Amino acid sequence: MFTGIIEEIGEVLAIEKGRDSARLAIRGPLVCSDARLGSSIAVNGTCLTVTDLDEASFGCDVMAETLNRTALGGLAPGSRVNLERPVPVGDRLGGHIVQGHVDGLAKLVFRTPGDHWEVFRFALPAAVSRYVVEKGSIAINGTSLTVCAVAPEWFEVSLIPATLTGTVLGALSPGDEVNVEVDIIAKYLEALTNKERSC
Repeated sequence: MFTGIIEEIGEVLAIEKGRDSARLAIRGPLVCSDARLGSSIAVNGTCLTVTDLDEASFGCDVMAETLNRTALGGLAPGSRVNLERPVPVGDRLGGHIVQGHVDGLAKLVFRTPGDHWEVFRFALPAAVSRYVVEKGSIAINGTSLTVCAVAPEWFEVSLIPATLTGTVLGALSPGDEVNVEVDIIAKYLEALTNKERSC
């Protein structure tokens, strides 16, 4: 489990593409400092398993299911990525509960600068947008954010300077795709409601 508080901006060192899979090598000295083989690390909000490790970089395998559901397939050597280790038991949850299970892709429509922040509007598929509510939580490339406005086909978030510089979100341009994970509570509520109706 993650919190969506990004610990480090990593860099993709290499990608080995298979027929329906990929192997990534990612530089991230901080997240590697206490990792071991089999550890989980969230890469742009996608929970991946460490399969190779040294002091400053780690490797991970990405299967077809993950490539089809996330923006990881669009990464290239030199791409910058948000990195987060799982939250240790007993630690503070600074963001919200993030599983690292991406629900879909959103596309940045525009950025509007403010005095000390920027508003980002993202287009979102209907299958995912039903879970997004104003003042609710959402993870974008693994970053825990609060939804400040929502409509059937889009949502907006406001990013403070610390988020713009401390994550890869500040480098986004209109048209860029991002990984989105909605709040798990909304999905459980929908599932429970549907089960009650069928009884």
